[in-house]
Amino acid sequence: MDTGEPRDWVSPRTDLVTALLGVWFGIGLMIDAWAHTNLAGELETFFTPWHAVFYSGFAAVSGWMVWQAWRNVRAGRQGLAAVPRGYLAGLVAIPAFAAFGFADMMWHTLLGIETTVDILFSPSHLGLITTMLLIITTPLRSAWNAPDVGARPSLGRLLPALVGLAFATTLVSLFLSYGDAMQWRPARIVEAFSIMDDGGAERLATAMVISNVILLTPVLLLLRRWELPFGAMTLMYAVATLMSGAQTEFGNLPVLLAVVGGGLVGDLLIRWLRPSAARRREYWTFAGLSGFATWALYIGAASAAGGGLPAVPELWTGAPIVAGLIGLVLGVLFLPNATVPAPAGGAEAGTGGGAEAGTGGGVEKA
Repeated sequence: MDTGEPRDWVSPRTDLVTALLGVWFGIGLMIDAWAHTNLAGELETFFTPWHAVFYSGFAAVSGWMVWQAWRNVRAGRQGLAAVPRGYLAGLVAIPAFAAFGFADMMWHTLLGIETTVDILFSPSHLGLITTMLLIITTPLRSAWNAPDVGARPSLGRLLPALVGLAFATTLVSLFLSYGDAMQWRPARIVEAFSIMDDGGAERLATAMVISNVILLTPVLLLLRRWELPFGAMTLMYAVATLMSGAQTEFGNLPVLLAVVGGGLVGDLLIRWLRPSAARRREYWTFAGLSGFATWALYIGAASAAGGGLPAVPELWTGAPIVAGLIGLVLGVLFLPNATVPAPAGGAEAGTGGGAEAGTGGGVEKA
């Protein structure tokens, strides 16, 4: 039975706790990914310390989210009226994640432990990652149309949403890690773009395209909704490097720092261009320049730490340009038409509605 009251938003502090418990959850997965990559020969059972950290993080964030709904039930609400705005999809994902966790345990018990690329295609793992994405992005959905956020939120107010989306980005990069350019070491990057007959150039170029899309897409999504505060993109890129760093034991630190530097350049571009849903030209310009800058820094850092510039100039000069062009295409796809500002007196509502309502409304209802 649904008592019919309008659903409420939780407080920013509650969202922050949800995000921080999601960090526990996400770091547990990073530790498990590190173990599968670096201790593959030693994994013989489902019951490992790495799984303990991962599943305890799930229990912590799930318990906290269920408690938010239960508090409303105790106050007399029933049905959907008891579920805070933005929390429904995450709450639905909790029992689904538990079911996939049980399926994963049975899979490992009957079929063994995956130690190579097959780990990224296991049906139980794909179920776990999908439901985990829904859980840890709960603060983003909660903030999307929250009445106190506005079109120009502060970094502190947007922090839970940024953390949730950034860790979601790491999950995507993990399950596409066969195309993760952030795992390449500097010397290998220089070698790949210097030798044309071993397939390394093709693999690296493909990985750069995939990683560029993974990194830039969440930022473009946020820029359609908000004017991002300075530091937001740097934070997201820094978190995004953690999964790659965990898998390589941070042996490619110059490359990871270059990507974080790309986030900082992106923040400077946001401050300069002020891209938004209403400023399509600036939005497109940001998308192209940000992609170019990140991967120019990537090539530069690899060259500085890996023994000099690659031997094939077409590759090391053209790869960042390709990244910029892909960024431009993403910008056009995300914002083919500029959002018309709402009339005076309804501007704030127009930010969450109008052209954005297809995105904002759909997310917020969850």
